[in-house]
Amino acid sequence: MIEGADARAFAHAQFSSKVNPLATGQWQFSAWLDPQGRVRALFHLLRLADDRYMLLLRGGSAATMVDALRRFVFRSKLTLTALPPRTLATGPALPMHAISDEAEALVLGCGTHSLRIIAAGTGDTTWQPLQLRAGWPWLPTQVLNELLPAALSLQHLQAVAVDKGCYPGQEIVARLHFRNGHKRHLHSVTLSQPARAGDVLRHDDREVGCVLDVATTDDCVEALVVLSDDIAAQADGRRLASLNDNLVIHLGTSWPA
Repeated sequence: MIEGADARAFAHAQFSSKVNPLATGQWQFSAWLDPQGRVRALFHLLRLADDRYMLLLRGGSAATMVDALRRFVFRSKLTLTALPPRTLATGPALPMHAISDEAEALVLGCGTHSLRIIAAGTGDTTWQPLQLRAGWPWLPTQVLNELLPAALSLQHLQAVAVDKGCYPGQEIVARLHFRNGHKRHLHSVTLSQPARAGDVLRHDDREVGCVLDVATTDDCVEALVVLSDDIAAQADGRRLASLNDNLVIHLGTSWPA
């Protein structure tokens, strides 16, 4: 939680999205990058009041992020608080980016469904494959501070902006954008065998990508992966069978940026 008179200015200066235009009662995707442009955290940024913002992290530790952010507060009038863990559950359709504040839950509109953030009770994972297919990354610990926004195709989520003022990593983001310089991107896929979030994908002895999120059903193993562009280009009819451990990948949706 970020609260105080300078909360908006602080968030706008630190995070990679356009925070200033975010209206109260709305949420957006955003990220916090290191000076080299790597993604330290990806999150839903909720504006709950004029001077109060809440972050729902898509991977990582709230306490760790708060400790790191405190180094940049200086004289800003705000407080940073790491909230206790919450449970996530699926709700009915609600317009994208809307927030509904219910008695026992904060509800985020996700278009085809809603994501309920509850302090107590039983959650579910029905939302997971819906968001996986939409290209909403969830970052396992192994990839925190490792991947650039272009590898996660964060522009399609409007989580990074190349035309706003300076923020950590902004120069790297802009350079890669305007020079088309990054060679790894995001794909939704089905896998021929089980996998775990954080697994490294290899071609011979070369690391060519990683698994971000996995949703397993009785019918198939769906995943969100980052792949090197040259490897993705080898797919034959969207089928990629050249990876180690006899893994076969069928490419679904691909996001170039």
